[in-house]
Amino acid sequence: MKKIISAVLFSAAFSLHAEPGFDNYVEQLKVEAAEQGISQQTIDAAFANTQFYPRAVKADKQQPEFKLTLDTYLPRAVPAWKVQQARALYKKHYPLLKEIEKKYQVQPRFVIALWGVESNFGKFTGNYNVVSALSTMSFEGRREAFFKKELMNALSILEQQHISPAEMKGSWAGAMGQVQFMPSSFLAYAQDFDGDGHRDIWNSTADALASAANYLAQSGWSNDLTWGRQVKLPDNFDAELFGLSTSKPLSEWQALGVRRYDGTDLPTRDISASLVQPDDAHGRVYLAYDNYRVLMKWNRSHYFVAAVGTLADRISYPPVF
Repeated sequence: MKKIISAVLFSAAFSLHAEPGFDNYVEQLKVEAAEQGISQQTIDAAFANTQFYPRAVKADKQQPEFKLTLDTYLPRAVPAWKVQQARALYKKHYPLLKEIEKKYQVQPRFVIALWGVESNFGKFTGNYNVVSALSTMSFEGRREAFFKKELMNALSILEQQHISPAEMKGSWAGAMGQVQFMPSSFLAYAQDFDGDGHRDIWNSTADALASAANYLAQSGWSNDLTWGRQVKLPDNFDAELFGLSTSKPLSEWQALGVRRYDGTDLPTRDISASLVQPDDAHGRVYLAYDNYRVLMKWNRSHYFVAAVGTLADRISYPPVF
């Protein structure tokens, strides 16, 4: 019986690590990394325990079992307990958040909201070895060029010694740390806000939150604007006006009958916005400000933006102090 169990365990372990052609593919990745200037020491350390992740390939191909709507998604993405945690962490980290706001000009509530939506405030950052995950997804081939480029960026991060290969953990797709940056985003936006010489979005709350703020700031964030708001439309509203490609001053949307969700007039500020309706004709409608577009650069999902914006709004109302 022990021999049978051992054989089963060996087979399971072998299936996790062995994939026809994967080892040869990794050897080619090493050659390409060296050609791009990555040191042999970094290459040897990064690929020392590389393995193929069948779960990553499955996750990439898996489709949702049913279609979500914002009405079913938002209560899951922004439950009451997460709002309470967000408010408590806002208060706990308020001095740090104000320092970050002063440098990057991003409201603290949006930084906390991104932190909460991306990783449940740093609790769920992914347990995949990033080099293995990106090697797996590159080998899988559907988006080889994208994942191979991200792999080379990950090796550059290791070369710069911001994190060790063993600590470089993330999602099945290679998104890393408390703010779930892809390696390219890390290289472009990650910050060493605690001044220890490392941009550590895995273990340093200061670095993680400052990196999120820097991403938004560099992407065009306006510190004097919110993200958007849910609105009501008049009957028989022209559906051709929906979409981020159409932008109008709030005064024009007001003239067209658009109102706040409670039925009151829109703000009188001289700013432009677009109308988006992520679901069908019976779903929620939002006025999307320029900061909405910035959040779409982070993640091109209207559901993601609605979750971040909703959580940010609930951090503020009522105020935490």
